[in-house]
Amino acid sequence: MAFRRRRFQNFQVVRQVHFEEQHDDRVGGPTFRTKKGRGPFRGKMYSEQTSRQRYRGGGAPGPRSRYEDDDDGDVSMSESLHDSGQRRYMPYGTRPGRRGEERHDNDRDRAGTSNNLSGLRLSPREGSSRKGWFKVTIPFGKKYSNSWLLSTLQGLCMAPFEPVQLHYEGQKAVFYVEDSNIANALKASSKKIRDKENFKLIILVRSSSPPSSVVRQELLKPEAVEILKQCMSKRYDRTQQALDLSNLRSDPDLLSQNIDAVLNRKNIMQAVVKIIEEYIPELLSLNISNNRLYKLSNLTDLVGKAPNLKILNLSQNELKSDRELDRIKGFKLEELWLDGNPLCDFSKDQTAYIRVVRERFPKLLRLDGHDLPLPITFDVEAPTTLPPCKGSYFGSDEIKSLVLRFLHQYFYVYDSGDRQALLDAYHDGASFSVCIPISLPNPSRNALGEYHKDSRNLKKVKDPTNRFRMLKHTRLNVVAFLNELPKTQHDVNSFVVDVHAYTNMLLSFTVNGVFKEVDDKSPHSVRAFTRAFIAVPSGNSGLCIVNDELFVRKASSEEIRKAFATPAPTPSSSPVPTLTARQQEMLTEFSQRSGMNLEWSQKCLLDNDWDYTQAGQVFEKLNAEGKIPEVAFKQYKLQ
Repeated sequence: MAFRRRRFQNFQVVRQVHFEEQHDDRVGGPTFRTKKGRGPFRGKMYSEQTSRQRYRGGGAPGPRSRYEDDDDGDVSMSESLHDSGQRRYMPYGTRPGRRGEERHDNDRDRAGTSNNLSGLRLSPREGSSRKGWFKVTIPFGKKYSNSWLLSTLQGLCMAPFEPVQLHYEGQKAVFYVEDSNIANALKASSKKIRDKENFKLIILVRSSSPPSSVVRQELLKPEAVEILKQCMSKRYDRTQQALDLSNLRSDPDLLSQNIDAVLNRKNIMQAVVKIIEEYIPELLSLNISNNRLYKLSNLTDLVGKAPNLKILNLSQNELKSDRELDRIKGFKLEELWLDGNPLCDFSKDQTAYIRVVRERFPKLLRLDGHDLPLPITFDVEAPTTLPPCKGSYFGSDEIKSLVLRFLHQYFYVYDSGDRQALLDAYHDGASFSVCIPISLPNPSRNALGEYHKDSRNLKKVKDPTNRFRMLKHTRLNVVAFLNELPKTQHDVNSFVVDVHAYTNMLLSFTVNGVFKEVDDKSPHSVRAFTRAFIAVPSGNSGLCIVNDELFVRKASSEEIRKAFATPAPTPSSSPVPTLTARQQEMLTEFSQRSGMNLEWSQKCLLDNDWDYTQAGQVFEKLNAEGKIPEVAFKQYKLQ
């Protein structure tokens, strides 16, 4: 009688609980007998439960909903195919137990099937197996060790399996299997495993293309390449030099030959690139839209194979990040289509979107079919040829004579093998530095390695302390460092001299040319150089260096071809004695009067113990007799 007097706030909900709870008393819910109104209640009524019990959701770490437990293999009176635990709870469902519904259930049991099998389309069938790839995803699987995860799955799975390409995508553990029976068994194991925290392990299985590790091992057969070539030939417009590979996977010619042309696969894209390289390198327009491309790494090789490509259509693909465009930024594109890719949605506005794309393709004129403002560039286009290089510039004959005399003496000693004689060429407070280009890859591995360790390239050396340390100060340190550099032979006929500034107290000039290294480390390596000198007058009508910078780089093929075309007088490899200021003055004057070069003039003076008058008499006698070779009169010629 107490039951009849009690009022319920939500009778409909109680009716539903009557249906769902009558077989499950694990959470203290009400239990009814099949006949209405008989027998005691067990536990509290639904309306008497706390809000936490009534509205606890399916989220962890709270207790699981009783409706989730229907699929875990625990005791359940409604454990059948048609009573899947994944069915949503419907609080206002139809009350069971009516005759029509019972009759419907009996028919369903006799048929042994259910009207709702959408969640069981991977259920295993006895004796059936279908070859194909399936992707297995385990949410939050990264927190488990591989050994525990795989051994646990093997223990519950009815068929042994070998996971392929196990990896992680965020917090998900992902691997592939190649058999439908294995996929079905794994699917059936979902929510059958509980971890240490009592959470159920969810296993998601879906059909998939072969994993990349398998695709890389598959070579496209020659007959398949030939079919692909014919397909591409039909899609190529020779008049427009345009190739349309949109939705290539659905091409009927390829499908009829069972060729799955997935451009995400490396072997397929490699075959396409190779065909373009061999047959249509003049390609101007390429359309690869609607191919589900999610990466462009396989398209990178095309950059060098189709250098004239101006139009590229990547629309309606699956590109998620603008960083993928970095892989193809070598194309000089004028028109690009990206609409229909997820990356288009990440820019905050149209201006940002255009800016991101133009960072990769600065000459782009059209984007997604819309004209863009003309780009502001400072490029010098190739059609305009550079003017020919002019020769040396001195400013006056007086400066020319002074600079040439200095260079002849300097490089004669520099190439002699003993650079100690250069002490008199430098000021007491002189400074010297060496520099090589910053763009050289692995400079320590090429012939400039000897110069690399001391290179003071300011784009590379940022620390002020290192910058100061790499400067060589005072003439003793400068000449000591010069003696450590590789032995050289300069081609004086390659020299081009430019005088920048000159006053009564200062002279600034540069000399460009080539030299070859003659030591054992890099014999006969031809290098290009630029030497920048700042000098002041010395007491003997000569020059004294106060600042010297040496820039060394790899010589171009043209410079190598022209180097040492006209043999110059080769300096003696024997040590050259240090010349006094008086001797340097005598040498210069004797060379000018006799017409002989510095090497032979110095030889003549040395043979006569630096007696200028006697050396002149000997020269006139031997010259009149024709006993002086022509090489003695071979003068250095500057360009």
